[in-house]
Amino acid sequence: MDWKGRRQSDNIEDRRGTGARGGNPFGRGGMRLPSGGMRASGLSFKTILILGVIFLVLKLIGIDPLQMLGADPGAVTGQPSASGSQISETRRDEMTQFVATVLAETEDVWNGIMKAQGMEYPEPTLVLFSGAVSSACGNASAASGPFYCPGDQKLYIDLSFYDELSQRFKASGDFAQAYVLAHEVGHHVQNLIGVLPKFNQMRQSMTQAEENQMSIRVELQADCFAGIWGHYTAQKGILESGDLEEALNAAQQIGDDTLQRRTQGYVVPESFNHGTSAQRKEWFARGFDSGRLAACDTFNNPV
Repeated sequence: MDWKGRRQSDNIEDRRGTGARGGNPFGRGGMRLPSGGMRASGLSFKTILILGVIFLVLKLIGIDPLQMLGADPGAVTGQPSASGSQISETRRDEMTQFVATVLAETEDVWNGIMKAQGMEYPEPTLVLFSGAVSSACGNASAASGPFYCPGDQKLYIDLSFYDELSQRFKASGDFAQAYVLAHEVGHHVQNLIGVLPKFNQMRQSMTQAEENQMSIRVELQADCFAGIWGHYTAQKGILESGDLEEALNAAQQIGDDTLQRRTQGYVVPESFNHGTSAQRKEWFARGFDSGRLAACDTFNNPV
């Protein structure tokens, strides 16, 4: 994807480093991936005190405890070190510019589409966070994945998600990353045209199975809307060879069936709430091939 040197959106809110308690946002998290965590071992106050005394004694006699443990001092102090922290910072800056550029491209496309429909397009804000974040939909951790909150009309993403997408879920490439963001923008479009408000109202009286089925249709429509964005982006000549394949592979890798098979070894179809790999690929392709909102009616067509 030829994105460098293009306009970057000003609708960026950088909250990295501020933190928040994790939770589950009552929004639309179109790219949630299962993730593992590391449990902290329980240390007593007495043990911590003893370790602290040992640490100070070693420092006083000229021995660096961090080097004894093989730790990278830069990782503790937050300063760049020779082991690669500076490279990580460079990547962080590039990724920030990348998502700001992709967001600007979605603004151009959806402003045009909405204007043609006789509607305004209030542009969403993209919130960058690290670890955890607070939104109008509640608190969320990075494990929730990127999500859209209709309550404040903001998109949320921890950019480390892209590393997980590439390394753990084998969906690499800049257009795969752009697809993730365009999907969340798709939820914003759904909010504007009334799909999300209606779904959130209906779900109050639904069984879990009914809600899952309706959620699949909501998510697949967001995939299709991401495809529409890809359609018009391709017309600008921004896409490069292999970009479409990157997006389709990402859709393949984050299908409910593929994720469940990878993480637990079997699938539970009744628990699906985002769509299978085949469904996600199909609906993204429908939007990409047609560029029409009418092609994305997942509610009145078989999915």
